[in-house]
Amino acid sequence: MKLEHSHDAAAITKRLAEENKPNYVRDWVYGGIDGAVTTFAIVAGVVGAQLSAGIILILGLANLLADGFSMAASNYSGTKTEIDDRARLREVEKKHIAHAPEGEREELRQILQGKGLSGTALEEAVAAITADHDVWIDTMLTEEYGLASTLRSPWRSGLATFLAFCICGAVPLVPFLLPFGAPFLWASALTGVVFFAIGAVKARWSLAPWWHSGLETLIIGMLAASAAYVVGYLLRGLA
Repeated sequence: MKLEHSHDAAAITKRLAEENKPNYVRDWVYGGIDGAVTTFAIVAGVVGAQLSAGIILILGLANLLADGFSMAASNYSGTKTEIDDRARLREVEKKHIAHAPEGEREELRQILQGKGLSGTALEEAVAAITADHDVWIDTMLTEEYGLASTLRSPWRSGLATFLAFCICGAVPLVPFLLPFGAPFLWASALTGVVFFAIGAVKARWSLAPWWHSGLETLIIGMLAASAAYVVGYLLRGLA
């Protein structure tokens, strides 16, 4: 049976070092899907309302910049909140260890008991972890509060979201910028390709087959776009 990675000592050391690095795939997928959905929804809504291509470009470009920046700022703030919360809880644990060390040892002891340790092995593990305050605090943050040991950079998270939003969101506008015949049909096809591609790439980090993940993302995106087209068509008399 072919395994996903090697298990010799050097390979394990290298893999563990790489796996502890922050991963920004979530931010790219998040920004890419939202960028394609919102921009194509604008295109579909304007076409449904039977308005001009100039309005599509104005609203689409405004959406790319304004909504892309808004999403990036929101992702930055959300990621920074996680970092701030971890820093706050770290200070809480630091204070508790300083003023109630035996109580904190008992918390750690019960956590390790829940993992199956007992007797001498349990007491040795408690002693080893509590011998280093940084290790002790990090262990409590992970085991008591359920916090991730690796945190993403707020700036990189925000930038990844913004770039993915702008790149994927620009695709539905391309047929209206270039001399394409039937630009809405081209916009629909190209946006569908973007949705499918994002889903297919996303499958690398899931158990779903690439085609299944691609179709799932394509269906979700096109449902949102179809709703926008229907709304635009029904309200076309107001424009």
